[in-house]
Amino acid sequence: MATIHQSRNLSVSINRDVKDVYNFASVPENFRRWASGLGKSLKKVNGEWVAETPEGPVKVRFTERNEFGVVDHWVSPKPGLQIYIPMRVISNGSGSELIFTLFRLPDMSDEKFAADAEWVMRDLTSLKNLLESP
Repeated sequence: MATIHQSRNLSVSINRDVKDVYNFASVPENFRRWASGLGKSLKKVNGEWVAETPEGPVKVRFTERNEFGVVDHWVSPKPGLQIYIPMRVISNGSGSELIFTLFRLPDMSDEKFAADAEWVMRDLTSLKNLLESP
């Protein structure tokens, strides 16, 4: 039987056209401007995206650009462990909705899961503020 992990869908409405939001959010180089978990140190090394974290370097793989608003990425904090992070940009009226699915990792405490959700919301809000500023 398959293992199912608890998840939370976190979203933010952005008062910008869906194509504008996708075109910004899908570019790895832009993550440093809003994604505090990866972005501040994200760089390409030998053809792979690598972020420096307090736990050491992590590899990051991004979905290829597409017409569906998919901005999924995978974070590999250590060999053999890959964390899947689904993210979508969809239309919401004349603006956009950015949806991030946070999966609870095995052995993660309630407190850590809640803290991760708060961190994601801070980052999504940073992206919203960045894209809505003149």
